[in-house]
Amino acid sequence: MNDEEYKIYIDDIIRRVEFARVRFDEKHIVKIVAISKYSTADEIAKLYRIGQRAFGENKVQDLRAKSSELEDLPLEWHFVGNLQKNKINNLLDINPALFHGLDSLDLAHELQKKLEARDMTLEALLQINSAKEESKHGVMPQDAVAIYNQIKKECPNIHLRGVMSIGAHTEDKAVIKKSFETTYDIYKQLDDATICSMGMSGDFELAIECGSNMVRLGSIMFNK
Repeated sequence: MNDEEYKIYIDDIIRRVEFARVRFDEKHIVKIVAISKYSTADEIAKLYRIGQRAFGENKVQDLRAKSSELEDLPLEWHFVGNLQKNKINNLLDINPALFHGLDSLDLAHELQKKLEARDMTLEALLQINSAKEESKHGVMPQDAVAIYNQIKKECPNIHLRGVMSIGAHTEDKAVIKKSFETTYDIYKQLDDATICSMGMSGDFELAIECGSNMVRLGSIMFNK
């Protein structure tokens, strides 16, 4: 793909985001996090040059390696993977802009201990298993508001910014939409939440139409 074709392709993705955003609300703002787990540092730098700033990794070691290699660029790094307790210190060493996968009260308490010991804070999203699927991490929808508020009360070094979920794993758009609507309804119940992160490469338009203001798009979409 030459540079001109590349720009056309990127413009098409942005246009799709914009159309979905306006269908929800013309004043709605959507942030794109490019998931860069299959991208090289050179490909990330290429995306940076056309204006992409937020990138996400789902493995702590990859986040460390790429953020170090690209430390001269003012990139915003997100951690979007499942966090094992024995990797907490490694993640805090990197200090990402946002941790998307706070999936239990137990993990929150472990994070709080490590954060307090370091006298630091961490921006995070509570992960909700909105489709109630055994294969997914996250708190159950019926418990989400109570757990969110409990974390805010008991874990002052965790700065919760909102919620995150992954759409239902099915081809049925009605079921996927319902899972997004469930998460958005929870988000609206949280007085100070500013981020509702839903939607990935295969369903981001539907997620935006359901209220998502942050989508996680595989950077392979940009680097075809």
